[in-house]
Amino acid sequence: MAEPQRPNGLIANKGIELLTWGTPNGVKASIILEELKEAYGKDYTWQGINIGQNIQKEEWFTKLGPNGRIPVIVDHDKGGFAVQEGLAILAYLTRHYDPDHKFSFTDPLDISRAEQWMAWQHGGLGPMQGQANHFNRFTKERIPYGMQRYTGETERLVGILDSHLKTQDYLVGNKYSIADIASFGWVNILNFSGVDIDQFPNLKKWWQRINERPAVQRGLAVPSKGGFGNESYKQRLKDDSEFAGKEKELRDAIGKAKEQYGYVYKSP
Repeated sequence: MAEPQRPNGLIANKGIELLTWGTPNGVKASIILEELKEAYGKDYTWQGINIGQNIQKEEWFTKLGPNGRIPVIVDHDKGGFAVQEGLAILAYLTRHYDPDHKFSFTDPLDISRAEQWMAWQHGGLGPMQGQANHFNRFTKERIPYGMQRYTGETERLVGILDSHLKTQDYLVGNKYSIADIASFGWVNILNFSGVDIDQFPNLKKWWQRINERPAVQRGLAVPSKGGFGNESYKQRLKDDSEFAGKEKELRDAIGKAKEQYGYVYKSP
């Protein structure tokens, strides 16, 4: 199969065009677009922006998303209006294209509750878990302080979700919404990040509930399904002994880093 052509500009002239990659932030946009497609028949166009090739730093892209990050959407039906940042994209798409409020709210207090959880994810879970990934997996040398600091903060934050979900199935109004979609992509790779989702039973049930949605599975496959999700991670541990050995070494290193700095789990 031929390699897809490297994106170098927009390709649609109507509807929503999504520029994305299969990251925890990227899937926020593809999941809500798939949900809107299923609920209302609203189709969209997408292009895969390979962040490893720095396509998101090219001038044509940064004119649409000045921060040089995915995802970005362009609404061709509103004069080519571009929206960057996952939180803003979730809010924009439901504000304009969710008339029955299947994934959003009408009650002002629920609107505020959803905004609070989305802001919480945007300023907390995403950045902290991203740093856990960085220090656990991508630095040239292992830095124990960074490993325990960010893995521990990720645990603290998902502990907040776990506690909140003790008495309800979803984050706001006991209804699946953009508040849930905002955090789902990050929870979906918890095991990869060095945090065992099995330690948080209420959160795990929430994750499974959302993961079973067909539109969510389709959204996770845009532009292609990654190998870091909790399901695929656990399966690879079973199937690949070499991978399992390296992962045990990483878990041991995280554990030693926690011991070195006297880490004690506490949430909140």
